[in-house]
Amino acid sequence: MSGDLPVPLNVWPIPAPQEGETMSNEMGVRLVHNYTHPSDLIIDLVNGPQLARAIIAARRRSHLHAPRSAGWGREAATLIVTGWPLDDASSAEFFHRCRASLAPGGCVAVLLPHGDVILPVDVVIAAKQAGLAYLQHNLAADRVPVAGQQTRLAIHTDVLILARSTTRGGGADG
Repeated sequence: MSGDLPVPLNVWPIPAPQEGETMSNEMGVRLVHNYTHPSDLIIDLVNGPQLARAIIAARRRSHLHAPRSAGWGREAATLIVTGWPLDDASSAEFFHRCRASLAPGGCVAVLLPHGDVILPVDVVIAAKQAGLAYLQHNLAADRVPVAGQQTRLAIHTDVLILARSTTRGGGADG
C-alpha cells in the first residue's frame, strides 16, 4: 500500500510440504522457535501433524482448531498458524477472529502456496483492514542461495507474518 514501509524479506531453506499438508516438519520448527517462547500458546489451524510435533518438542502449548470452529478459547495466543486459502471463512471474518485471539505483540503466520503474485497482496490488505500489521515476508525454498553464485531458488511457500499491536488501541499500522 502506498506510504507503507517495506517489510523484511527472508529466504528460509526448508523442504516443501508433502501433498495435502500445509508445511514440512522443518517449517513447523522454524515457526515455533522464531515466534514463541516456552509455555506460549499457539493456535494450530494447519493440515498435517508437523506444527503439533514442533509445539510438543519445544514445550509450547496449543489449541487445535478448524478455522471456522466456534471460539478458539479464552486465553490469548502468541502465534496463530494457518494455511491459505481458507475453506469456508471470509478473510475479513478470519482476520478479525485472529486479532481478537492474539495477545498484544502476537503473530499470525499465513502459509501460501508460492506462485500467485496477487494472493499475498490480498491477504495483507484483508489483515490490515482487521487491524493487523504486516511484519515480515518469508520465502520457503528447497535450495539455499549461495553467496557469489547465481542460484535459482525453488520457492514453494510464502509465509506472511502479521502482528497485533502492543499498544491498547493498536490500529492497522501495527
